Amino acid sequence: MRLSWEWLTPRRRPATARSVLAGEASAEAARKTSQAPEEELEAGATEVTAPAEEKPAEPEFPVAGDERAAAFFDLDNTVMQGAALFHFGRGLYKRKFFERRELTRFAWQQAYFRIAGTEDPAHMQDARESALSIVKGHRVAELMTIGEEIYDEYLAGRIWSGTRALAQAHLDAGQRVWLVTAAPVETATIIARRLGLTGALGTVAESVGGVYTGRLVGEPLHGPAKAEAVRALAAAEELDLDRCAAYSDSHNDIPMLSLVGYPYAINPDAKLRKHAREHDWRLRDYRTGRKAAKIGIPAAAGVGALAGGTAAAVAIHRRRS
Repeated sequence: MRLSWEWLTPRRRPATARSVLAGEASAEAARKTSQAPEEELEAGATEVTAPAEEKPAEPEFPVAGDERAAAFFDLDNTVMQGAALFHFGRGLYKRKFFERRELTRFAWQQAYFRIAGTEDPAHMQDARESALSIVKGHRVAELMTIGEEIYDEYLAGRIWSGTRALAQAHLDAGQRVWLVTAAPVETATIIARRLGLTGALGTVAESVGGVYTGRLVGEPLHGPAKAEAVRALAAAEELDLDRCAAYSDSHNDIPMLSLVGYPYAINPDAKLRKHAREHDWRLRDYRTGRKAAKIGIPAAAGVGALAGGTAAAVAIHRRRS
């Protein structure tokens, strides 16, 4: 049975057809897997934008009880240190899913991306094909179970406490909070659930009968595709984007950040820091030392592999036969 996106409103901005498809599929998957917080949200908001130097007349944010507002958080280097998919890859390697040379290749591809600041189409295509070949033929349920184990092994200790507090402020204000990432929608959903968030938008791949087919729905949820996913989810959930917030570390997410009324640059790269200052966006940096703004080959290979839309193609779209 094919999924339907009849609830979507007409788009107003140009984007590639594959970006639109990736965004719409991610929003559809996110709506199916989202969950309400386990405990009733408390009234009142936690102030997250009140340094002494800011104007005292600034209105309280997030606004408690605003049901048409939500927050969208990038994952890698925004919510957690490093890249979720690198550690997911470590977990799969540990479980003999693939050989060491493939993990090394993924690490180098991400290192190249971190240094160059852009994604080379040939590198991305190679990484997507490699990632899809790893999981092709495996069952969705198997990867979900492994994902839970990997979270405990590698990810739980890498969450930025500062960003986590920002997300909690939105939850305490009664707002929904979504992860938006190029990582697999299942991986992102596991992380969102463990953090008590509403749900996650992630890269959607195809499965038939609960088994990976090795094909994507659209493209990795990266750059413009993230913006399309947020736009589609906002339309479906009747959110007012002007009252929403978005958080990211990367200039690649400027399309998503530009959609909302409250954009935040978190642990920003140089290009995003510059853009944020030029547009008077708020900045937060939870890294230690100014050297954190520069990432070399060893650092990128150690924490950045498989992120930013490279091996994000491992994500799953549940298409029932």
